[in-house]
Amino acid sequence: MSKKILANDGIDAQGKALLEKSGFTVITEKVAQENLARMINEQKYTGLTVRSATKVRKDVIDACPDLKLIGRGGVGMDNIDVDYARGKGIEVVNTPAASSHSVAELVFAHLFNCVRFLYDSNRQMPVNGDSQFDSLKKKYAKGIELKGKTIGIIGFGRIGQAVAKIGLGCGMKVLAFDPFLQEALIYLDIEGVKEKISIKIHTVSFEKLLAESDFITLHVPGGKVITQKEFGLMKTGVCIVNAARGGVIDETDLISALNSGKVAHAALDVFENEPTPKKELLMHPKISLTPHIGAATEEAQERIGVELAELIISKLS
Repeated sequence: MSKKILANDGIDAQGKALLEKSGFTVITEKVAQENLARMINEQKYTGLTVRSATKVRKDVIDACPDLKLIGRGGVGMDNIDVDYARGKGIEVVNTPAASSHSVAELVFAHLFNCVRFLYDSNRQMPVNGDSQFDSLKKKYAKGIELKGKTIGIIGFGRIGQAVAKIGLGCGMKVLAFDPFLQEALIYLDIEGVKEKISIKIHTVSFEKLLAESDFITLHVPGGKVITQKEFGLMKTGVCIVNAARGGVIDETDLISALNSGKVAHAALDVFENEPTPKKELLMHPKISLTPHIGAATEEAQERIGVELAELIISKLS
């Protein structure tokens, strides 16, 4: 069997080294989507790894009968026809745990950004800071603290639980909703403290979470979760974060909720129309923005690369 891997969306150097040490040849040169199937066949690749950019649909799967494994560096596999590939005898693997903490930290980067108006201050200060300092100081002087507030976490898997850890560390009350989970034991790791602190969190109803949360963050694989109806159940002045999947919040309804004051702030790392998000979102004065970088830390990329390499070695060696 050929031991050639096409890491089409790249792989961390540590993961690449692990694969090469096990006798695999790893190619990281990007192949355009339209040429993907042809190159897999011509170069006799056994395995293909992707992130979110490369799509592995039925046409690619059907065209590559010698492909043995598809690896997704990250959590969601909505860019892969997973069941179809597995039905064809292809191994499909991903790395769901590796990026959890990185995504959770980004959620809180956005939350701190919102409650202290940094997303707008960082736009206005370079332009008007020298001439309107006192007025800007007054404008941004009504921030709030996260401590003592309630964070609602929709989807309480690995990432949701990582968000809960940070929330608890900030002194927040945590409400969690997950249709597949009734409770979870959260372990707080404190540097220098040998014994882990554990806190049991019982999930609540979706309606209770919406009604009682000051901040809401989504960690679900997809679907239209938040629309005008759900915004209507929330507190006035809520802040909402989406670092999960574009489309889980209806973007048109979000803009309406921001404009009406129902939602005080929003933070978006993902968008319905990536890589060309709506201008209304990008220019909105109440939205904190990042370009889908939830898992994009050096530490997470190393963990993803190593975990992916270990999975490939176990499946194809």
